[in-house]
Amino acid sequence: MVSVGVAQNAPPPGTTVPGMNDGATSQVAAAEAAIAKSDWKTAETKLDAWLAGHPTDARALFDAGYVADAQNRLDDAAKFYQRAVAANPKSFEARVSLGLLLARQGKLAEARPELLAATALDPGPAGPALKAHAWRALAEIDRETDPKAASDELLQALKLTPETPDDTLLAAQLAESSGQLDAAEATYRRMLVANPKSERATDGLAHVLMLQKKFPEAETVLRGALTTWPDDPALTAQLAGALAAQDKAEALPLLQKLHAAHPNDKAISRMLADVLYTAGDSVGSDALYTELLKQDPYDASMWVAHGQNQTRLTKYQGAYDAFAKAVQIDPANGDAWAGLAFAALKLGRPEDTIHALTMRSKYLPEVPATYFLWATAYDTLHDKEQAAAYYHHFLDAAAGKFPDQEWQARQRLVLLEKKAR
Repeated sequence: MVSVGVAQNAPPPGTTVPGMNDGATSQVAAAEAAIAKSDWKTAETKLDAWLAGHPTDARALFDAGYVADAQNRLDDAAKFYQRAVAANPKSFEARVSLGLLLARQGKLAEARPELLAATALDPGPAGPALKAHAWRALAEIDRETDPKAASDELLQALKLTPETPDDTLLAAQLAESSGQLDAAEATYRRMLVANPKSERATDGLAHVLMLQKKFPEAETVLRGALTTWPDDPALTAQLAGALAAQDKAEALPLLQKLHAAHPNDKAISRMLADVLYTAGDSVGSDALYTELLKQDPYDASMWVAHGQNQTRLTKYQGAYDAFAKAVQIDPANGDAWAGLAFAALKLGRPEDTIHALTMRSKYLPEVPATYFLWATAYDTLHDKEQAAAYYHHFLDAAAGKFPDQEWQARQRLVLLEKKAR
């Protein structure tokens, strides 16, 4: 959900639109006096009485929306704001208040056109600050789906009002979303110069460093941060990730401790499962993945991880089933097809291996391991020509890095080519 303020950030009734006070009825004026005192009950009573006889009074409708908004009756507030917009489409205060409210409710597709329309209107005495607020709300809405548009919207806000720390943070996040990691890193560092104790900037900087694979730098940043926020689970998880990426043994106990404190955190459980797999504990890793898959059975990458654990545990039918589930969910997952090919061969299904390798080749380039699988599958099927061709491909690609398999390939080639002659 987009964070764009509360009811009190909307323009105060009766003070923001040119001509709003001209010819005001005493009843509406009295309601606005009550609003100024936060006397919502009195204001609501007067506005209800007035609107019963004047249902298209844009000013009173906005006031009624403001009162409902202030009392957190959001659906009622939205209806009043919508009626105010219908009564006066050029009402800046109604448009911006409706847009901000819809954004707070998470109705971003509905909020965006209202906020965009508000930015094209004269805010009147509300001044540039509220218009800038509308631009910032648009930037927040667009940050995930259209970072370029969000950057332009943030720039429009900065033309109207000075940059805030939240603006700087958003600029860094937008640079990150756009793949401009160097710019994002520089912006986060600039934030930390201004405020060394900014947890959001520290977290953002560490994340960008991780994305750039600058793991030692990320580790340094995170260790420093954890002296200030020692119990922060997000920072601790990032540190564990940085340590794991450097194959440091400290990652495992750190994640185990973090998982014990947050057993229901999926991200932590998954990270621990990955580190356990790397550490050779496929039983412990697979136990975590099994539980995670109960919560999210449509995550192809977790089925792949489960299949890899099953393969390492020589449970080839379980591996086959896991990889088959993964490719059913994500047919473009090359790792899943590779795992399926290996498991199929172990189960004595060379035809399935060849099909899986054919599918994998649509998404990933060949590597020595897949050449060896091709060769072994064709060899099992007694297709000597294809087997020999793939053994040669394997030997060319392996270049001495897989001595056991290379020895086996050469032995098979001696027999295959001898029989061919």
